[in-house]
Amino acid sequence: MLLPARSEVARQLRQYRAWERVMLAAPTDRTVRATFEDAGYTLCVLMGRRCAREAADAAERYLRGTAVTCSDEQYARTRAGVAVRAGVAARRGPPPVRCSPAGRQ
Repeated sequence: MLLPARSEVARQLRQYRAWERVMLAAPTDRTVRATFEDAGYTLCVLMGRRCAREAADAAERYLRGTAVTCSDEQYARTRAGVAVRAGVAARRGPPPVRCSPAGRQ
């Protein structure tokens, strides 16, 4: 995975946090809100996230040196989900067979 330059991530994160503070101080100002949303969008694109908060968290982790790629997070979620589902299935027994109404004729 190609990672962005740390200096650019730091600059965008500072800009996002600054506009966040301004937006919280004046939440009804449409210009401030639009600029804050633009900063969040830029951070999302830069970090490859869909949510500005996730992008800010990912940027902070990246700048600390503990960057986690999307594929690593998906793998961890998948493994955790498999472990949880396997534990539940072991207690309840096999899952029931379900048919989709669309498959009936």
